[in-house]
Amino acid sequence: MSKITPETLSTIDVFQDLTARDYESLAEILKAQSYLANQRIINLGEHTQDVFFVLKGTVRITTFTSSGKEVTFQDMKTGQMFGELSAIDGEPRSTNAVATKETLLAVASPDTFFKILHKYPKINESVLKQLTGLIRKLGDRIVEFSALSVKSRIHAEILRLAKNNMISINMAEIIPSPTHLDIANRISTHREAVSREISDLTKSGILKRSEGKMIVQDVAKLESLLNNQSKIAI
Repeated sequence: MSKITPETLSTIDVFQDLTARDYESLAEILKAQSYLANQRIINLGEHTQDVFFVLKGTVRITTFTSSGKEVTFQDMKTGQMFGELSAIDGEPRSTNAVATKETLLAVASPDTFFKILHKYPKINESVLKQLTGLIRKLGDRIVEFSALSVKSRIHAEILRLAKNNMISINMAEIIPSPTHLDIANRISTHREAVSREISDLTKSGILKRSEGKMIVQDVAKLESLLNNQSKIAI
């Protein structure tokens, strides 16, 4: 099993701005856990409460609709945390989590997680900000599902991915390129609709695919397109 080092913990978003001694102390109380690609980490409904921090790899967070359709919430990358909701409220898991490639996690039991929050005010503050950000994102998603067409939801999802992967003031590289099915699962539609819209965006010059990357060549134009569609919908 891989060993957690103070250096790897310094990459975790909620562990920023700590001292070297703080990182050493955290490395002593967190456990390392490795997962293979497609290995399940959390199952929807299970009664576990560990909190996970991604040291390496990617974890996909998903759930299922009442009809059995899979819906993807987000992909957790290096530096991100997940699983904290069940640790906080003691309720069963509300999502699935699966490693999409070989992944290394730092794991905290609920008791360890609360000890960390009490001992390190900076971490406590960072976790609160992350939870607030999650609520805002879910609020945005609710608005999108209730007010936007499928076409607009596709554009909104690509724009969201682009803004998280900017390489210049108006260009983004999304690596690896999400499949049409991935995007469809994120916004609860079908792959064919995503294929049509990506084809149209590619023809217009907004999108380009190259060597496993989705390149958004004009983020501002994509955002303007989405805003115009939203106005029409309203």
